[in-house]
Amino acid sequence: MRALTAQELHNLAMNIVGKQLEAEGYEFMGVNSELKKNPQFVCLKEKKLHFIMVRTVTYPEDPKVYDEKLMEKMKTHALKFEAKTYFAGVGLANAEDVKLPVYLNEAYVVDYDGLIEI
Repeated sequence: MRALTAQELHNLAMNIVGKQLEAEGYEFMGVNSELKKNPQFVCLKEKKLHFIMVRTVTYPEDPKVYDEKLMEKMKTHALKFEAKTYFAGVGLANAEDVKLPVYLNEAYVVDYDGLIEI
């Protein structure tokens, strides 16, 4: 049993958000899964550009809490491209015991309520 690394947790969150975006008709223009490289998704929907920042937290952190300074910086950057800016916070927890890390190939719980427009 091996705990997922920060990059693996981030990739898992990216997959969760990416599936939602795909289901909602977003067209992927660029995807960056490297930690701390923003935005993670640059998408097109209804001829409008969207910048989406994905952040992963583990229990008991709140996935809806974001770094306001970073998001404002991203929003300023997005406006140069006439793009909308979104935050996608994904909380992950071990399904058996929230005090334990999320393990590779083990059940986990997702706390994700969708995109938050900045």
